[in-house]
Amino acid sequence: MESNANANSEYDCAMMLAFPLALEEQIIDFLLDHPQWVRGFSLIEAQGMGHGAGLRSAMEKVKGRAQRRLMNILLRNENVAPLVGALREEFHTPDMAYWVLPLLSFGRMI
Repeated sequence: MESNANANSEYDCAMMLAFPLALEEQIIDFLLDHPQWVRGFSLIEAQGMGHGAGLRSAMEKVKGRAQRRLMNILLRNENVAPLVGALREEFHTPDMAYWVLPLLSFGRMI
């Protein structure tokens, strides 16, 4: 059985970005323009609640949650700092948050 150990993987961490729906296309374009850091990503519909949710519309205020997107990006740890710096410079908003987690394993079902 072939191992999917990260020593042999192109990815060693997962970065999540949380942002308002209104920024979706801009962030997608930004990431597609930076293949040196990001080779692909997954986009997930989400709702934000609590501190920092940034309720904008009347419906969001009534529901108490904001329409958000979560973007899951697999990448190399050495690319996190330059990517975060470039995102911060381009978007500079408290409406975006990120977190990075170690990636224990990655593989394809082939």
